[in-house]
Amino acid sequence: MYERLNFRELNTKATNMLSAASKHLSSIDVKLRALVELRVSQINGCVFCVDLHTKEALEEGETQKRLDQVVVWHESKLFTEAERTAFEWAESLTNISQTHAPDPVFEALKDHYSEQQIVDLTFIISTMNMWNRMSAAMRRLPD
Repeated sequence: MYERLNFRELNTKATNMLSAASKHLSSIDVKLRALVELRVSQINGCVFCVDLHTKEALEEGETQKRLDQVVVWHESKLFTEAERTAFEWAESLTNISQTHAPDPVFEALKDHYSEQQIVDLTFIISTMNMWNRMSAAMRRLPD
């Protein structure tokens, strides 16, 4: 496999703008953010992003056992109800053409997150989907 095009070099302005947006999503814990980004990347099959967010989660103190079970979070007992709700929202938005972001999934977020956190979580999921699509489309591989 090879990288098709280096989108980061070909449009540095857009790449930098997207990266800069991430600095404004601070209401979400960095460990939860890495887990959610990992789950979205797993769904989208983005090898670069799965590698990146696994490393980030480990750097934030996440355990390998929990990382191994993100892909099967529905069955795992290792995640809190708040984490499970974030994963469900992430899956719903990543598969929005099938799920249509259902009200019950959205309403469940309110039991665990503030309005600001829900917006930030939604931005995290949405931008991760964009990064996944660019990286997967251009066949970006981990170093």
